[in-house]
Amino acid sequence: MKFTEKFAVQPQNRPFFTFEFFPPRTDQGFDNLVSRISRLAALKPLGVSVTWGAGGSTKERSLELANLTQNEYDLDTLLHLTCTNAHVGSVDAALEEATKFGIQNVLALRGDPPRGQEEWIPSDSRFTHAIDLVKYIRETHGNNFCIGVAAYPDGHPDQLVDVDKEIDNLKAKVDAGADFIITQLFYDVDGFLTWLRKVREKGINVPIIPGVMPIQTYGSFQRLTKLTGAKVPAHVQSGLNPISHDDQLVKDYGVNLAVDMIRKLVSEGHVPGVHFCTLNLEKSVQRVLETLQWTGALAHPHNRLIADAPDKPMPDGDASFLVTPSTATHDATQSLATLPATDGEAGRGELNNAASWDDFPNGRFGDFKSPAFGAEDPWGNSGVAINQMLRQWRNPKTLQELTQIFLDHLQSRISTTPFSPVPLSPESMMILPELKLLTQKGWWTVGSQPTINGVSSSDETVGWGPKAGYVFQKGFVEFFCEQTDLELLERRIEERGQGWVHYIAGNNNGDFKSNVPQDGRNAVTWGVFPGQEIIQTTIIEHESFLSWKEEAFSIWSDWASCYRPGSDERKLLEAVRDQRWLINIIHHDYQNPRALWEIVLGDSGVNGTVA
Repeated sequence: MKFTEKFAVQPQNRPFFTFEFFPPRTDQGFDNLVSRISRLAALKPLGVSVTWGAGGSTKERSLELANLTQNEYDLDTLLHLTCTNAHVGSVDAALEEATKFGIQNVLALRGDPPRGQEEWIPSDSRFTHAIDLVKYIRETHGNNFCIGVAAYPDGHPDQLVDVDKEIDNLKAKVDAGADFIITQLFYDVDGFLTWLRKVREKGINVPIIPGVMPIQTYGSFQRLTKLTGAKVPAHVQSGLNPISHDDQLVKDYGVNLAVDMIRKLVSEGHVPGVHFCTLNLEKSVQRVLETLQWTGALAHPHNRLIADAPDKPMPDGDASFLVTPSTATHDATQSLATLPATDGEAGRGELNNAASWDDFPNGRFGDFKSPAFGAEDPWGNSGVAINQMLRQWRNPKTLQELTQIFLDHLQSRISTTPFSPVPLSPESMMILPELKLLTQKGWWTVGSQPTINGVSSSDETVGWGPKAGYVFQKGFVEFFCEQTDLELLERRIEERGQGWVHYIAGNNNGDFKSNVPQDGRNAVTWGVFPGQEIIQTTIIEHESFLSWKEEAFSIWSDWASCYRPGSDERKLLEAVRDQRWLINIIHHDYQNPRALWEIVLGDSGVNGTVA
């Protein structure tokens, strides 16, 4: 059924909600997402949406997931489509598949430039903007599809046009045949309401569905607001600051903030419903809906208390207003248990806790079995101003110049590299001398963590999860090196590792080396908290490494594409891509902070310093 038809018959006093999912990178993550969707389907959303990876990179998985949600779970599905790398044949094929699956709803997006390009260069001149997709779908399929388009209340993340011009562009998309609008996530409700008035004054009268993303962790919140350009109101920042190192309180704050936002949007913005960006996580969304009493789940006394005071504002910086683990978390956990159980979803062996087993993702790797593994940025928008970053990355023509770029990032002389959109973290600063020594050798580091042995979960640098716990880490480091370096490291690990050291290495040609057993899984971050089983948040094994390796080498290609064909810069970067190995080394002795570096750096430089 078309979304607009469902909007029309929705009771006016009952706002609707939709969920957004993305295809996980791994088979295990995909299988476990299916279990998660089956539980969320019991909440009776109006429909769901399935994202489309940059350049159609997830085409097969996106279509597979859309077919499953549409036909296995009877959820009317909105399939995302982007212009990036699109051409008539690929668009026709996607629309034909959607038609075959009975999908009647599509979200037409321009999508991001391919990573590394300063300007958006279409693969087919007929698909330059989202409006081109809208027109093409209307011309070739008439009214067979209900077409949604995106809007950006805080401004488009590429920042090339102002808000008023963006509204003009939005009206053009609607005039071309768009039936409804879904917005990018935002946290500034007052700003949204101002934007909404401007949109309506422009004569745009189609339904507008605000995008809401409950805050999951402080780190992901910072990253996503930067990448999407979302404005953070002062009261939100001041509310998060005192609890930023307690993941449970941050998650609780995110639930309450989403509830507060939605109530204001419905009452003052008169929006008909909301679109939840779930990041493939279920617990926070479930708690939001229960607190709003928008589900058929059991209403708890705490939920009724909040519902009786819908106009109560969220006080600035007042953590006492938060739903604490002893109240709402307990209630929500009980309610989550009322959702239908599904067999087969495992997270750290907790078959009875599938809703929340990946609640506290930590680090790039996470757990490859998690439905949230490989979380994409909403709608593929990086918000990265490539031209500004190129000024930091300069014009490397030699290996020495490349080494200097990575050193400058370690020494905070530049804030980004193609492999890190943010400055070095405080945690990485703990092992800065070792990272500098590695980089000076021409081993460019792209991932690492120090050894941690029972540090308070409230620690501002390495703490995570609920307070009153202890966190642990095995040291690991990941870097690019030449084959001769890899062979040296393999010998060193074999001769000195004594079974304490595991490594995984791969190159762009598909070659792979490792001493990790095929089914081995190395937990490198875990936490011990009152009243809970041990939580493992970061796991490194073959599947997760290979998934990341493909992306890592594609970054070299994207970086090379910034420079003209035949240039010294492009030749250098493409040679690095084709000749270097990516290696990850883990030392399992988390009680000895020097153990990893004695293996990686060898006898020379272990106690060295870098100016």
